[in-house]
Amino acid sequence: MTLQQVPWAVIPDARLPLAGRRALVTGAAGGIGAAVARELASRGAELVLADLDGARAEALADELRAGPSGPGTRAWAVDLGDTARLTDERLAGMLGDVDILVNNAGVQHISPIEDFDPAEFRRILSIMLEAPFLLVRAALPGMYSRGFGRIINVSSVHGVRASAFKSAYVTAKHGLEGFSKATALEAAPHGVTSVCVNPGYVRTPLVERQLAQQAEAHGVSVEEVLERILLADAAIKRLVEPHEVASLVAWLASDDAAMATGSSYLLDGGWSAH
Repeated sequence: MTLQQVPWAVIPDARLPLAGRRALVTGAAGGIGAAVARELASRGAELVLADLDGARAEALADELRAGPSGPGTRAWAVDLGDTARLTDERLAGMLGDVDILVNNAGVQHISPIEDFDPAEFRRILSIMLEAPFLLVRAALPGMYSRGFGRIINVSSVHGVRASAFKSAYVTAKHGLEGFSKATALEAAPHGVTSVCVNPGYVRTPLVERQLAQQAEAHGVSVEEVLERILLADAAIKRLVEPHEVASLVAWLASDDAAMATGSSYLLDGGWSAH
């Protein structure tokens, strides 16, 4: 059969390289997660949008259903910190047909170690380390059976560098890095990759609120806080934009990234180059 004789329905659309793939993004209702969801949807992936804020996730799902991702995109209201409720049966129903898993959900708490509430420490590790383990565990059997899978863990520059007063966050991100590498080694024979994406400070509502609060507390401008505190060690003195993270995630989800596994991809403006 010549190319001219092949039915158009079976010729891949280069504009939609992720058509036919299903992706699950956690923390999808805003910030990096929403940018990732929109980028994957623009490339044809069908989305499951997992977020604690079910209403915002549903609103984004409504937006994406009108685009290339199609009517199958749906929201999943879930508290990833309540890991006891993430049972095998519940997760199998959400992740059995997922080809691309983006573990993005995260929280932050700043405190000296001696004052850090142990319950808050456990909560952060539950959301940012135990939940990704449970989601990966549920997704792998289906990925193995189909011979394809992309596990993309949104880590942080704090996955390779530490900062004071962020002990739980740094611990969770360092743990995620190790888990991602172990997953990569186990999953490689089955066509499944596992990587980390490590942005520096990203322009999200959470970071912008932190900038405003620190500027007010120190009596300086937001620009001064940005350059002298948040970006003191970065070579490029600006925040990472969410769409920049999303673009990298989309490439890592593609067929072209089949050899990208067990790796961490820093997007930190040179922060970690010191």
